[in-house]
Amino acid sequence: MDARTEPARAEPGAAARPPLVRELLLVVGLFLVYKLGRQLATGHVTEALHNAGRVWHLERVLHLPGEGLVQSLLLDSHDLVRLANIYYATVHFPATAAFLVWMYLRRPAHYVWARRVLAAVTAAALVLPFTFPLAPPRMLALSGLVDTGRVYGPSVYGPPRTDHLSNQFAAMPSLHFGWALMVAIGLIAATRSRLRWLWLLHPLVTLLVIVGTANHYWIDAIVATAMLGTALALIPRPRHEADTVDTADRADRAGAGAGSTDAGAASAGTGVGSAGAGAASAGTGAGSAGAGSAGAAAGSAASRGRPRPLPAQDPASATALAGTGR
Repeated sequence: MDARTEPARAEPGAAARPPLVRELLLVVGLFLVYKLGRQLATGHVTEALHNAGRVWHLERVLHLPGEGLVQSLLLDSHDLVRLANIYYATVHFPATAAFLVWMYLRRPAHYVWARRVLAAVTAAALVLPFTFPLAPPRMLALSGLVDTGRVYGPSVYGPPRTDHLSNQFAAMPSLHFGWALMVAIGLIAATRSRLRWLWLLHPLVTLLVIVGTANHYWIDAIVATAMLGTALALIPRPRHEADTVDTADRADRAGAGAGSTDAGAASAGTGVGSAGAGAASAGTGAGSAGAGSAGAAAGSAASRGRPRPLPAQDPASATALAGTGR
């Protein structure tokens, strides 16, 4: 087959990248389900505040550190608390979207795995607000926490009764933390750099932000972690080799292929040399045969040139002949 018409072959071990349009629709659908699903579970103000009190007391029973400890560190600096509010408002969606885009372009098999895990966690998280509505700690007077978004800005939420863009009574689980943790786990699983563990700083900072801004309890992050762990256990992770072959490995294979080609060429040259030697030997044999034939012909010619010996004669006859010769 002509090299120009031969179809391109996939890199050995490389995963096929899913169709772009389909994946865009799936990811956009994931975010829409997240937003619309939370809106469907709005209301239940009394029940949500009651559950908030129960969660607060449970954390004290479990001797979890108070959320106020983290918030007090933020409130020491006006710039720091504003930075935390900005982080809460702007990093959640863009970071997750950037993670999915990078995985799609560079690690297709891991991308499919990560998208499935995020979809499973998000779907499970949409069920809890229907069964267990929960007001965030900033709405719980018992907590004594400050609504940092409303006081220092910027805030992503309006008054709960008029906010139709989000459900503020769906604090459990914290998808802010669940998604951030999946981003870190996905990047650690899909890369090989020694510094890849630094991605854990993203969920760690996110945890401190959601608690320090009084938008979530510690338990909200614990429940999100449990949901994510369940999804990771049920959805198998692909091997790293299923995605890409390292550049160094490709170079090694290319060098090995070139070496094999050179070795093949050398072997062919050796074969040609052997054939030439064989031809030379055949020529030598032919020369020897020719020499033998020439020698036989020369011997025959020499035999024809010498006078043949006379036949033996009787002595008496020889004497008679000699006498007649006088």
